[in-house]
Amino acid sequence: MHSYSAFPNRCDSSMTRRMSLAHPARWSATPGAFAYPQPGAAPADMREGVATPAHPGSNAPGSNAPVKPHARRPLPLRVGTRGSPLALWQTRTFLDLVTRFCPVLRNVNAFEEHVIATSGDRIQDRRLADIGGKGLFAKEIHEALLDGRIDFAVHSLKDLETELPPGIVLACTLKREDSRDALILGPNCAKVDPADPFSGLPSGALVGTASLRRQAQLLHARPDLKVCMIRGNVGSRLAKLAAGEADATLLALAGLKRLEMAERASVVLDAEAMVPAAGQGIVGVTVRAADVELHELLSGIEDREARAVSRAERALLAALDGSCRTPIGGHARLLPNGELHLTGLVARPDGSFLLKRSLHGPVADAERIGLELGDSLRADSPADIFIA
Repeated sequence: MHSYSAFPNRCDSSMTRRMSLAHPARWSATPGAFAYPQPGAAPADMREGVATPAHPGSNAPGSNAPVKPHARRPLPLRVGTRGSPLALWQTRTFLDLVTRFCPVLRNVNAFEEHVIATSGDRIQDRRLADIGGKGLFAKEIHEALLDGRIDFAVHSLKDLETELPPGIVLACTLKREDSRDALILGPNCAKVDPADPFSGLPSGALVGTASLRRQAQLLHARPDLKVCMIRGNVGSRLAKLAAGEADATLLALAGLKRLEMAERASVVLDAEAMVPAAGQGIVGVTVRAADVELHELLSGIEDREARAVSRAERALLAALDGSCRTPIGGHARLLPNGELHLTGLVARPDGSFLLKRSLHGPVADAERIGLELGDSLRADSPADIFIA
C-alpha cells in the first residue's frame, strides 16, 4: 500500500519536474510512501503559495490561494461509480484529468475503481418518480462514501439530489459537455423540417422517455403525441427504439457525444425550446465533508464556468423544491459580456401548463439568480404542481 504526503493543491508537469530535479522527492521508510526530504521542505514557490500554470490539457482555473501540505494517507484512493458504459467513461476521463494535472499520482497507481450497483440502475420497470427520484442513482454510492468504503465518487451532476446527505459535499465540477437534448427518430418517422424540430414525428407518434421534464415539454408543443416509459442506459434505450418499442426517443446529447454516438441524434433541440435538466452535461465529484485535503486536491481541476452555472441551476431547484413528480428544467450559460443567463421551467407532466422564464446577472450572484428565478416561477405556478 502506498501513501502520499505534501501534495499541493496545484500540481502540473512543470511542478513535478521541479520536485524531481531541484527538490527531489524521496521514498520514505514506509513501503511505497513518499515525502519531501524534510517536513515543510517543499520547493520555495510552493511554500510561498505561488501557483503554477494549469496543465495545458486541464480545464482548471488559475488560483493564487496559498498551498497547504496534505497529511500522509494510504493509496490507492478508492473512487465510486455506477457501472454503465457512460458512468465508467466519465469516471475514467476524470481520473485521467487528475493524473494529467498531477502526474505523480499516475506513477504510484493512486486510484482504484469501485463499481457500485444503485437502486436506480436495478429497478428498470418504473419511473424514478415512482420509486424515490433521481437520488436513487447515488444512494448506495454515498452510503459507501460515508462508510469509508470509497474516498470519493463521480456522478452525472443531473442525477444528484439537490440536498446532499449530511457529511457529503460536492468537491468539484468538470467542464460541461453539450447540455442539449437530442431527439432520435425511428424508421417510421419523416424527414425533419429545420424550422420545426418535431416535424419528423407523425401525428399520434409514440415517444419513449422516462423523463417527466422531456415529456411535459414535448406534449406542450405537440399534444397529439403519446408517451411511453423507456428506461435504461444509452445503449439499451437505443436498442428498444430499434426493436420498435417506440417511434422515437429523447436522450442527453452529452451522453451520446461521450460514447461517440452523436451521429444517432436526428435533431439537436435548442436549450430554449427543450430546457435541459439542471446539471445536464456536467460531471460532479463528491467527497466526505471532513476530507478537507482531498477536497482541496480536487478543487484544483474544477472548471470555473461549470461551477458557476451549476450553482445557479441547483439553486433554482432548491427554490422550487418540487416533488420528484414535478417537471423542472434549468439551464444557465455565460453571455459574451460575462454575465450569467439562467432559464427555468416548471410544468405539468401532461404539458397542459408550462411556465418558462429567464434571469441574468453577475456570475458572482449565481446562487441568488437561481433562488430568485425559482421563487418567481413558484409564485406564479399552480400550487398542486409542487405536491407529491
